[in-house]
Amino acid sequence: MVDNNLKFLRKKNGLTQAQLAEKLNIKRSLVGAYEEGRAEPRLSTLVNISRLFEVSLDQLVTLELSKNKPEASKEIQNGTDGGKLRVLAITIDQDNRENIELVPYKASAGYLNGYADPEFIEELPKFRLPMLNTTGTHRAFEIKGDSMLPIASGTVIIGKYIEDWVTIKDGTPCILVSQQEGVVFKRVYNKIKSDSTLRLHSDNPVFHPYELGVNDIYEIWEAKAYISNSFPIADFSLSKLTSIVMDLQQEVIKLKRA
Repeated sequence: MVDNNLKFLRKKNGLTQAQLAEKLNIKRSLVGAYEEGRAEPRLSTLVNISRLFEVSLDQLVTLELSKNKPEASKEIQNGTDGGKLRVLAITIDQDNRENIELVPYKASAGYLNGYADPEFIEELPKFRLPMLNTTGTHRAFEIKGDSMLPIASGTVIIGKYIEDWVTIKDGTPCILVSQQEGVVFKRVYNKIKSDSTLRLHSDNPVFHPYELGVNDIYEIWEAKAYISNSFPIADFSLSKLTSIVMDLQQEVIKLKRA
């Protein structure tokens, strides 16, 4: 299938044979030979083709991609070790743009086992938000509970995948996926360099902070936006009303002195 698939992927991405040859660091004549079936690419070249077009090697050599939608994947850094790579399962639309997959709350338990399974990710609902930055990979998670009030239970948090966890700044709101906690939405305080943990805080002070070891974490997504059908309720607490009254009194005193 390599000859037909290479020609299909090249044309789908608007590349000439010369442009593709430059990206693969091979001669243009070789691209022509591969597409015509007169020669077979080396394994290293197949790997480069697979990475360039974000299709698996298995799909490249066994599926007729012009008739089958490929399951997409990305090779990414994993956690705190920049040299350790893993495959992040993603989906793409007909224009080869990454979708935002939605993980409903009912599917969050299954996500712990299926987060790296292309077939599981393919079955999730998908959408796009034009206002989001096009760089990076995004995923949406429905949250439950009131630990992050005023963001209400049932809100969908859209997160951007974080590759290097060491770079997380204190106070960053994140979706964390771990075997111990499942899928949770918390503010993260970074203690990776000191004791290989992250301290997780809720915006609701009723919930106490706790620590999670990085070895127990599968994925971290930095919260970038949220979708909710309920608006935050204004907090007119007694302390705030007192502050407002005092400010008004000060303004009155200034006016009398003028």
